[in-house]
Amino acid sequence: MSSKISFSEAKSRAITLNNVSKIYANGTIALQDMNLAIEDGQFVSLVGASGCGKSTALKLMAGLGQMSEGSITWGEHQPQKELAFVFQEPSLLPWATVMENVRLPLKLAGMNDRESRSPAQEVLHLVGLDKFAHAYPRELSGGMKMRVSIARALVTKPKILLMDEPFGALDEMTRAKLNTDVLNLWQQGDGQGNRYTVVFVTHNVYEAVYLSQKVVIMAPRPGRVVGEVAIEAPYPRTEEFRTSRISNEYCREISGRLAAAVAGTEYYDEIHGK
Repeated sequence: MSSKISFSEAKSRAITLNNVSKIYANGTIALQDMNLAIEDGQFVSLVGASGCGKSTALKLMAGLGQMSEGSITWGEHQPQKELAFVFQEPSLLPWATVMENVRLPLKLAGMNDRESRSPAQEVLHLVGLDKFAHAYPRELSGGMKMRVSIARALVTKPKILLMDEPFGALDEMTRAKLNTDVLNLWQQGDGQGNRYTVVFVTHNVYEAVYLSQKVVIMAPRPGRVVGEVAIEAPYPRTEEFRTSRISNEYCREISGRLAAAVAGTEYYDEIHGK
């Protein structure tokens, strides 16, 4: 079996997964023949039941593991330099201040204290933590810790942002607020007219519909893509959108496809006349 990561000149495509499979040493098939195309600047969510390979796919995109088969093709981006990952847990250094945690990627890249201070202050302002730069993680709420994690990811000015269910452990009010904050950051982009490409893993259908331009539906055992739904609703998306008719229709459709995927029904579209 063989796998490879290559780079193309196509600027409209950020990431392409071609027949990607991941089989662990114990024989577990985490992914099988996964195909996925993500455009530059697009916000895409992966949804599916536990064990369907969402996080595995995200980690393969980040280079945090090896494919068993297939390939991942990147557009103009160099993932090692222009990609950032937000994990399920903030994973902050408990002995370091918020500022020191955010500056860590820059210091690891060779920047000194003076050079790293300004970009760190900039992203702390973006996530609304200016006044907490000198606080320690133990002094922060769960939502604030996740904001620090997002700031740490953005401080390197990545082109691609991978987020592995970052809000799953938070209460609904905090989660909703951070959803809106992430959308605002995505819409602002890098300040030069370029949006981040975001790939977001979640179990929450409502979250996926609220955030995304495209929702990718995955089925378990083995993990694979069984459908995609384009969320054709304009941005910015307000709180009213969460309970709107069009949002509910998308949520019902995606929930039905997920139920069919878990049940092993491969013909949801045909059954429902789509």
